[in-house]
Amino acid sequence: MGGLQRVRAPEIHAGAGGPTLCRAQELCRCSCNVSGAYIACYCEFRSPVGNRKVLPVQTILGANGQIGTELAHELHRRFTKDIRLVSRNPERLHDTDELVTADLMDAEQTASAVAGSEIAYLTVGLPPDAKLWAERLPLMMENTIAACEKHGAKLVFFDNTYMYPMTGRPQTEQTRFAPAGSKAHTRATMATILLEAMAAGRVEAVICRAPEFYGPGKTQSFTNAMVFDPIAAGKKSRVPLRDDTLRTLIWTPDASRAMALIGNTPSAYGQTWHLPCDDNRVTYRGLIELASASWGREIDYSVMKRPVFFVARLFNQGVRELWELLPRYEVDNLFVSDKFKRAFPEFRVTTYAEGVAAIQAGEVMATVD
Repeated sequence: MGGLQRVRAPEIHAGAGGPTLCRAQELCRCSCNVSGAYIACYCEFRSPVGNRKVLPVQTILGANGQIGTELAHELHRRFTKDIRLVSRNPERLHDTDELVTADLMDAEQTASAVAGSEIAYLTVGLPPDAKLWAERLPLMMENTIAACEKHGAKLVFFDNTYMYPMTGRPQTEQTRFAPAGSKAHTRATMATILLEAMAAGRVEAVICRAPEFYGPGKTQSFTNAMVFDPIAAGKKSRVPLRDDTLRTLIWTPDASRAMALIGNTPSAYGQTWHLPCDDNRVTYRGLIELASASWGREIDYSVMKRPVFFVARLFNQGVRELWELLPRYEVDNLFVSDKFKRAFPEFRVTTYAEGVAAIQAGEVMATVD
């Protein structure tokens, strides 16, 4: 009976190359295959615990962001202790994590980082810079697909909704792309590249799509930046354009939990999934009211009208990047996640009241620390 034993190298930089002697070589005296940070021997041998096949790792590409970090914790809790964290400067979250330093703009480094993986999660995030996105994100997608194709890894892509029409109509997995603005075109390009690769049979993949974030800690989103971060700093919150349109926001830990579940559900592949959100949607006015209840004081806020944004974008990079997305805030945002809820009825979605309370509790703990 053939066996497979993997030996963990403490830390290997993707693309470093060079032979490494593994325990499997000592046991079977064969020529072993060097796979990224794992050295695998596929020949027949008997290990001290008998012949066995050890499953490959689950790899997170872009592991330092909020989604990647929460995904790693969920995988570790529920699915596997064999997790590889890949980024330019990866940081260990669990004792069993494997760290790989790689630049996803480099095809060879990306391939090396994916080698030996059962599943690769693409959760890479860049600052909200349209030029940077256009230059880097499609190439990162191409490199990731090529790496997964080469090594037979499944691909789970964490996507957003920028390519959807900026209207008040419900958004489902069947909504046609209608990108408006540079960042929206980049995201549409990334998704299309992957959909075409899936259709061509190059890679077994799944798209996990999420609307705008809100979340704990250092969650990077316009809602956190304009509403919750000012509250924590004792400043006035700001709301873009209107405070009476319904918003669908995803609690970032829910997004990561759902993505881990989809990635470890074989029947989920070959599809696009909207990640689960609270269907009791709130307006920004309602969100501020929830914040006032959690913080125990009246939260002051202002509604920033379009002329204010028009002027501010002339000298503020963040406002310039938000400008093309402003039409989204003039209408209700009705992101529909019914498909996921039907497929995974036991998944509990965090309510807006619970999420806001958790943000407040986190701020209190940070202050105490």
